[in-house]
Amino acid sequence: MLRAGLRLCEIPYSAAVDWRNRRYDRGHAMSHRVGVPVVSVGNVTLGGTGKTPVVEWLARWYSEQGLRPAIVSRGYGAKLGEENDEARVLAANLPGVPRVQNPDRVAGAERAIAEYGADRIVLDDGFQHRRLARDLDLVLLDALEPFGWGHVVPRGTLREPLTGLGRADVLMLSRADLVSPEERARIRKEALKYAPQAGWAEVVHRPRTLLSSTGETQPLALLRDMPVAAFCGLGNPTGFRRTLDGLGCRVVDFKTFPDHHSYPPADLDQLSAWVDSLDVAAVLCTQKDLVKIPRGTLSGRFLWAVGVGVEFLSGQAELEARLAAAV
Repeated sequence: MLRAGLRLCEIPYSAAVDWRNRRYDRGHAMSHRVGVPVVSVGNVTLGGTGKTPVVEWLARWYSEQGLRPAIVSRGYGAKLGEENDEARVLAANLPGVPRVQNPDRVAGAERAIAEYGADRIVLDDGFQHRRLARDLDLVLLDALEPFGWGHVVPRGTLREPLTGLGRADVLMLSRADLVSPEERARIRKEALKYAPQAGWAEVVHRPRTLLSSTGETQPLALLRDMPVAAFCGLGNPTGFRRTLDGLGCRVVDFKTFPDHHSYPPADLDQLSAWVDSLDVAAVLCTQKDLVKIPRGTLSGRFLWAVGVGVEFLSGQAELEARLAAAV
């Protein structure tokens, strides 16, 4: 009965999304060009698909070509006048790349061009934001939950029907190492039914190093056989939990929070009490969590973020060719 009720709620939401997309497809709603190439990174599901490391890879790739990229995002979850957690991660990892947060992505892109001299815009989480015209749509599918259970919210986790994938120029399977080659092939076959024109790439989010809140780094080998506690506030905590399994540490307990959790002092006190109840030598989280926690330790144990980067299993050359063609 609950599923039936949610399905009834799904129908008007899907109809509204379809109506909006048809308005753009038929030219009844206008997309605005800002005078420089725009590449969007997005997805079709709620929750985390690992967009931030891909945005970082794109901005770094553009910089290596001698270009001046800027990252434009809505700034979801940010307090007024502050950057959100994802922007703060990008600030730490890409100190020379400007970032602009604005719910009006057209105005944000125009500001990036006028104030920072950007000649390329990387639009973070922009697939459904069609008001800003883009030259390339890169859409991520999380290998652990690629199709949102086949239903639009609230019945499933799709932001729009899967037919929306037809707008994609490149489909990228993230966390591809967490499923079998056979499952990756099945996902690819299903996705390309909706977007036969799209390129295909598969990436992993490879752990690189341990990071502290003060910027200190340590090798991942430090964790070998170490008992640890871990927590995160992500849209898809399963991906982080699976990453920890490959680090050689022993996860004694794992705690999750809602996506973009802010970690007020009361929560940090509760985390400290939780860690104090465990026989662990360190505490692990993601970089997205750590940028909101001004502490080097929790209950006397070192607090480390696991820094990750994108590594391609396939499709890198095709993506770079499409990036070059888009400019």
